[in-house]
Amino acid sequence: AQLAVEEINAKNEDGLQFTFEMKDDKASAADVPNNFAALYEKGMQVSLGAVTSGACLSFKSLADEKNLFTLCPSATADDVTKDADGVFQMCFSDSNQGTVAAEQYFNTEAVPAGTNLGVLYCSNDPYSKGIYDNFMAALDTQKFSKITKTSFQNDASGNPPSDFNSQVETLKDCSYFFMPIYYTPAVTFMIAAKNKVNQSAVYFGCDGFDGIDSAVKDFDIASVSQRVSMLSHFSAAAPRENVQAFVSAYKTKYGSTPTQFAASAYDSVYAICAGIRAARENGNEISYSISAEDLGGMLSEIFRSDSFSFSGVTTADGKATWSADGTVNKRAEIVVIKEADS
Repeated sequence: AQLAVEEINAKNEDGLQFTFEMKDDKASAADVPNNFAALYEKGMQVSLGAVTSGACLSFKSLADEKNLFTLCPSATADDVTKDADGVFQMCFSDSNQGTVAAEQYFNTEAVPAGTNLGVLYCSNDPYSKGIYDNFMAALDTQKFSKITKTSFQNDASGNPPSDFNSQVETLKDCSYFFMPIYYTPAVTFMIAAKNKVNQSAVYFGCDGFDGIDSAVKDFDIASVSQRVSMLSHFSAAAPRENVQAFVSAYKTKYGSTPTQFAASAYDSVYAICAGIRAARENGNEISYSISAEDLGGMLSEIFRSDSFSFSGVTTADGKATWSADGTVNKRAEIVVIKEADS
């Protein structure tokens, strides 16, 4: 997001400039109200919401009260946009991820009929539970010889457990795994499962897997012998010119390869910028002193318009549009993070 702001400010097209402010909610809904109040008092006029679904569910109610336009890069819960006219998602919603994972991968020839399927999810995380529920609803259960499900719970601070031995024991005979969880607990599970799960097994996650090959300290993805793949809307290896320009700029600034979370935040800032330009082209006057409420009404109307679309680094098929409920419409991709050891 910071990179996008710096690029937009440097271009200074139409005199458009952003000031970017951040507060850390530590993925806790309890920290959101004070952070929101502090940002609003400093003049917040538009927002990226909160990073995680649980925190963003708290943020969205506050944003709705102020009619603050919010475009969420990574808060995927279905309820993030529910009953909040000014809250939209750049990321896929949980129902989209769960349904697409079932219909575009597990229900297809990519997964052999008669497979023993294992499912691991976090039962008290809105992100994980939401994807799990919609995955199971869309799954062709008759295709599988056995479906084994197990779960875990995060602690009060949102931290996953450090011991997954019981979950590994439950799922050890499975050959395909659906894991709608974040990469930290996924890594803990994979390490515990190293000598218990068949080497030919396949781990499949959603956007929470992004960064599993680079962001976990002292973990090397090569130590996992199984195939690791995920559902995504961004691949840093995509040859498209805009993607490679973004990856290069990100590496120069931060010294690492961007994940889809970074890409989605980058696109969110540019989409807001495009929305402001579209609103101006429609005859709306948008000054730097405009209220959050007035700007929110204008941008919400633009994003719901049939004539508005956005092209960015997370729009593989060329464009993103938004439904009336605030959810994004764009194509998902299946990304192989690591192939199985030969």
